[in-house]
Amino acid sequence: MTDENSLIDRIIAGEQQLYAELINRYKGYAFTIALKILQNRPEAEEAAQDAFIKAFNSLSKFNREAKFSTWLYRITFNTAISYKRKSKVIFQSIDNVHIAQRHEGEGNVEHEDKKRFIELAMRKLNDADRLAVNLFYLQEFSLEEIAEITSMQANTVKVRVHRARQRLAEELKGILQKEALTL
Repeated sequence: MTDENSLIDRIIAGEQQLYAELINRYKGYAFTIALKILQNRPEAEEAAQDAFIKAFNSLSKFNREAKFSTWLYRITFNTAISYKRKSKVIFQSIDNVHIAQRHEGEGNVEHEDKKRFIELAMRKLNDADRLAVNLFYLQEFSLEEIAEITSMQANTVKVRVHRARQRLAEELKGILQKEALTL
């Protein structure tokens, strides 16, 4: 963290090109957070980029007691939420849709089915629950880090993750029951 703070000091002092180092360190995570909220790759890329610009412009206000990554993820979260509020429904012509046909082994098909069912269930969660599950289980952030990113208390995050996991299980049961009926 002290290495990161000295890097930030140098950027604030005028070595702005060093900000690229911070971007390279955290661009994947920032993009992932934005994508989970927006569910749209180009919009997520734009939101993550805007978040880095906002962070750069506010770098002198960064509180050194917190991790830079947590601060950046909070900015990314807020930026993506703002984008989501502004977003409009985009209709795609059916002529442009490409359906991929897969010729894979049985194990791969099972894996893809599981992945598809989980994604369907995740879509049914609200944005905050989906983000909490993603940050905790997929990105492996601690409850405290998620609390800082989302401006919630750690206990609230713990309850949200627990309840979201329960909702996810209920959604999966419903999806799998419907799927079983079509067999």
